[in-house]
Amino acid sequence: MPGYLESLTVRLAAGLAEEEALRRKHGAYLLAAQQPDCGFAGREGGSDLYYTGFALRGLSIIGELYDEPAERAAAFLKGKLTGRETIIDFLSLIYGAALIDAAAGVNVFADADPGWRDAVAASLEGLRSEDGGYARSHEGKASSTYHTFLVVLCQQLIERPTPAPERVIAFLRSQQEEEGGFREIRVQKRAGTNPTAAAVAVLRIFDALDDETRESTLDFLVDMQTDEGGLRANTRIPFADLLSTFTGLLTILDLGAAEEINLPAIERYVRSLERPAGGFHGAELDEGSDVEYTFYGLGSLGLLRSAANS
Repeated sequence: MPGYLESLTVRLAAGLAEEEALRRKHGAYLLAAQQPDCGFAGREGGSDLYYTGFALRGLSIIGELYDEPAERAAAFLKGKLTGRETIIDFLSLIYGAALIDAAAGVNVFADADPGWRDAVAASLEGLRSEDGGYARSHEGKASSTYHTFLVVLCQQLIERPTPAPERVIAFLRSQQEEEGGFREIRVQKRAGTNPTAAAVAVLRIFDALDDETRESTLDFLVDMQTDEGGLRANTRIPFADLLSTFTGLLTILDLGAAEEINLPAIERYVRSLERPAGGFHGAELDEGSDVEYTFYGLGSLGLLRSAANS
């Protein structure tokens, strides 16, 4: 069975399959963003795994991850194999490598130690906290909803099971707010769109999402839609952003509740952030663009098209 990220990539690619002009414009933007060192950068600094991962995801869903750009990106990833990376960067490395292998037939891990998957699995489990979730680093003690999500995705990608998944489920349930939604860390006082999306994804992976949680999650996420049309990050932030719009929309659709949110308004919002020359802004007041928000923009449009065709 394909994992969460693989299934999502196929879904987004299918949604964008007939959007030739869109794919051409943003494909040119993403390809032009590749740096001389073969990686991809954010708005500041040099290439890194985080932005390279988003660029590869974007190129993959529009069918542009092949030939020289893929081979160059593979070389960049190979140069990062011996480094000590954060869990976010490590997921970017693992998934980026999987995308390149699937699309271009280049195996980034061809020369790696045969036992690298088991070593990675042991390192990931070293992030486990007493409450059953996973922390942001080996030095951290507080579990993070988002990083628990990332660890589970990494375990899927390396084809290793999550030890004691019931402990992960118990941690996530402890993060749920009474009014709906999930917190990122225990000490936070309110739920957020993005940790909610992460929690629901993991609960669905483990087939542990009950009807009460589904309904309260939907109530929370639908309330996150603003007059702009997009979704905001939490109740204290008055404006929408493209990241929250993508994760919130994905979760609502995954819960089978497309009718509970204004999909045309979401599309208008996403389109309003599209730059004529390619790329997407992150929010209405954001004057820049980057490969990460370009993925969220393309991903949101892919989700909308998939929902319309289903």
